[in-house]
Amino acid sequence: MPPVTPMEDLVHDLLLHVGEDPAREGLVRTPQRVAAAMRAMTAGYQEDAEAIVRSAIFEVDNEEIVLVRDIDFSSLCEHHLLPFIGRAHVAYLPRGKVVGLSKLARVVDVFARRLQVQERMTTQVAQALQNALQPSGVAVIIEATHMCMVMRGVRKPNAVTVTSAMFGAFRDQPATRDELMKLVMGARRA
Repeated sequence: MPPVTPMEDLVHDLLLHVGEDPAREGLVRTPQRVAAAMRAMTAGYQEDAEAIVRSAIFEVDNEEIVLVRDIDFSSLCEHHLLPFIGRAHVAYLPRGKVVGLSKLARVVDVFARRLQVQERMTTQVAQALQNALQPSGVAVIIEATHMCMVMRGVRKPNAVTVTSAMFGAFRDQPATRDELMKLVMGARRA
């Protein structure tokens, strides 16, 4: 099946450049499969994280920490186009309104489905929640393993990168930050 899109043409040429035969039985449809995979893995460019949050906001009296822990994600490192895979922990302190819990995971996915660096992704998730919800505080902690460190370069398969972004009370109030960290770490002790 000959390539029909510019992305498929690029994959076809890449196969040639690595010394493969794009006409080989196992590779004939590879340009189409890679193009479809790239479109799926970069679908976040078509989504608006703040609109997702605003679509499910509810008035409540709660002002205590809301945390969704261990949100699995995968993303592509913008430096090598290799995956990084991990978990996000997303928390906020409501100020009269909460968001549907699934929306927190969807916001993570929006930013994970773009070419990324983990540091930027962490801040983007936190900023989107801060902008859309205006809570008393937002905290995002991401732990991930980067295939660019596992498969090439230093080849350290057990290395885990941890990043955080904290706004409002999570940044300014040590007791609030400590409470959050105990909640995040709670699952690891159990």
